[in-house]
Amino acid sequence: MECKSVGVIGAGAWGTGLAQALARGGHKITMWALEDEVVQSINNDHENKKFLAGYKLSENITCSNDIIQVATDKDFIIIASPSLFLASTIKKIIDVPNIKNGTSIIASLTKGFVPSENGPKLILETMEEVLPPVYKNKTVYIAGPSHAEEVAMGKLTGLVSASLNALNSIRIRELLNVPGLLVYSSFDTIGVQICAAAKNVVAVVYGALDAITETSDIFGDNTESLLMAAGLNEIMTLGFAMGATHSETFTSVSGVGDLDVTCKSKYGRNRRFGQDMIKTDMLSKFKNIDDLIANVGKIGYLPEGAIACKYVHEISQKKGIKLLICDGLYRILNKEISPEEFMEELIFRGKKSYIRSKKRDC
Repeated sequence: MECKSVGVIGAGAWGTGLAQALARGGHKITMWALEDEVVQSINNDHENKKFLAGYKLSENITCSNDIIQVATDKDFIIIASPSLFLASTIKKIIDVPNIKNGTSIIASLTKGFVPSENGPKLILETMEEVLPPVYKNKTVYIAGPSHAEEVAMGKLTGLVSASLNALNSIRIRELLNVPGLLVYSSFDTIGVQICAAAKNVVAVVYGALDAITETSDIFGDNTESLLMAAGLNEIMTLGFAMGATHSETFTSVSGVGDLDVTCKSKYGRNRRFGQDMIKTDMLSKFKNIDDLIANVGKIGYLPEGAIACKYVHEISQKKGIKLLICDGLYRILNKEISPEEFMEELIFRGKKSYIRSKKRDC
């Protein structure tokens, strides 16, 4: 395999996990981190102790807080910045020569939506508005059921390389042809991005239900599967409303695969946040959803679904589509309804009193 130079912009868990996979395949990786402690930890201890503690990193990985240096003279640049800082981060590197002339292939791992005056935007759309015109319809989106911890360990993981440019999709797929990864190409960039963002919203609700089932004589594993199936339908509804082009996007790796692992995995931050809403009364720290987003750092980890929820709600209102689970989480985070009340409302749909009275009669 030909060694490639790769700049990874962002040293969170997912960016670090993928960097480790690429380094395992023999590629030379330079990461950019904002925090000095992350730079020192990766360079001196070969570990990202802040965001991916406990996983030894390859010596093929170095880190710097000089974003220009990280982006310069790279065959590939992978953006792993949080969605709220995506545009501002990319603006810092647009004058790098290999980006200015379009010689670097650019892909993104970022999940979620980006707020704008015209409503929420998807990741690739936001990137291409900031990047030089040469990147129009040529950026690539990488997604799939891929918790960073298992990717770092080399456990077999399936990913999707989605782009409107077939050649760039293949180039990213070939770059990711390393031990532990199976990568598939897709032209459905919108569908893949919607799956990656909206599954986090469903996973928060799943986590809350999972916590409730521990003490419930009504809810159980069957109920959780019911919720997941309904959640997949909502993701499909949102995806097609936004312009998704392939139904198989939702029934394969980036759809049902990513939803399943996000809802069920012990590594899932969104699942954990849903559980914390029930077990630790996490929401008592915040006045409403806007306060939560503004102070998300108080949580101690990043539940992307709590942020994406606001934008999914905004899109559903604008498009006139019903997303009971996603809109329900918005109401929970906005302190309009408790998680427990919402679960009963969602599952029973007007049959609550009948079921309870039937239980008493028995």
